Amino acid sequence: MEMIAIRKHFLKRYRTFIFILGSILFVVSFINIYNKKKINITPIIIKDTVVKVEIEKIIIESDKDGDGLLDLDDIVEGARKDALNKPKYKSAYYQGGYPPDNEGVCTDVIWRAFENAGYDLKSMIDQDIAENLEDYPRVNRQPDQNIDFRRVQNLHVFFKKYATSLTLELKPTNLVNLKEWQGGDIVIFKRPEHIGIISDKRRNDGVPYLIHNAGPYTREANDLMAWRTEIIGHYRFPSK
Repeated sequence: MEMIAIRKHFLKRYRTFIFILGSILFVVSFINIYNKKKINITPIIIKDTVVKVEIEKIIIESDKDGDGLLDLDDIVEGARKDALNKPKYKSAYYQGGYPPDNEGVCTDVIWRAFENAGYDLKSMIDQDIAENLEDYPRVNRQPDQNIDFRRVQNLHVFFKKYATSLTLELKPTNLVNLKEWQGGDIVIFKRPEHIGIISDKRRNDGVPYLIHNAGPYTREANDLMAWRTEIIGHYRFPSK
């Protein structure tokens, strides 16, 4: 009987110990969960580091106007001057061909940029149309020097013949691909037909800006990948 009483007493104390230990563990677990929840209420956010992609510049040793600025840089400068001048978008026919400085369309950015580099793009296109009329379906065998050099389709034919044809693909952060996209390049978009000059300014991912006039005026903007139609022409003039 005495042994039974001792066992009962031991079991009672053991159960009490287990109950107290379990209670302590429960309280500790509850505190840990509560603290974790408090920490998660205000998480520490580490912002992503933006790394600027550096693209190698291609040099073409051509300086048509002899001003010490190579042609591609001269073309960018000319297009940028047009953007700073902000000619309003106006599609019209002009006797003599050239619109006033405060008016223009996308094609006027091109001849103005080329003029800055020493090229008379109007005369070059007029001459090629006169000598190769069949190459220019947009002319419809009726040349008009007041407007032919201001039509995207005619510019497309001319640059396809006399400029270096380049990739139509544009891959952000891809160094090999983006090296083919240089300031001063000409880019042409599908219908509704549009044309612009590639800027030497780039986004952090290496994609260049576009200098063009799509209304309300000429601008230099992050529009190259945002344009609503696909790229169908990418050229560099003068050719290598």
